[in-house]
Amino acid sequence: MLLDGDAWHEFFDAFEQEAWRFEAQPTYTMPREQENVARFLRGEGKPPGHNSRWHGRVRGYRGAGRTIGRVRVVRRPLTDYQRYQFAWGIPGNIEAGEDIRILDVTHDDLGLPLTGRDWWMFDDLRIVHLNFHPDGTQMNREVYEGDPAPYREWKRVALERAVPFGEYVKGLDLPT
Repeated sequence: MLLDGDAWHEFFDAFEQEAWRFEAQPTYTMPREQENVARFLRGEGKPPGHNSRWHGRVRGYRGAGRTIGRVRVVRRPLTDYQRYQFAWGIPGNIEAGEDIRILDVTHDDLGLPLTGRDWWMFDDLRIVHLNFHPDGTQMNREVYEGDPAPYREWKRVALERAVPFGEYVKGLDLPT
């Protein structure tokens, strides 16, 4: 089953305890972000209220006692999009209450599924694949109907090997 628009928001918001994302694409080509990525790359300042809608959602989940997190997979050197995320996106998401960790797979992929698909896991039971074209454009969101056990194992490995965002970025020269 494919999810879009309101159906995606309803599916996402239905989690009871935890929403967790495995985020592995080197670049995301999302139309609503393109101007901000261009501003970042030109060295301009972050606009006020950047990503505020997501921050409000995260605060709402946290206020209801639910957790939200992700592991962001990277390979060195970081892509322009990853540098944008690290400087403009992730710090605000963490401030809003999201647990974000970085998994650097430059030297070892750890047997994780790293190409063409990210996924959300809800309450360690429900999985939604985020499918992408090679340029980072999302094709669709698709409910996975199979056994969630491999995803729980990939999540375990990713969390075991990832480091908190603040620890990973120490020493990186990122604009604000």
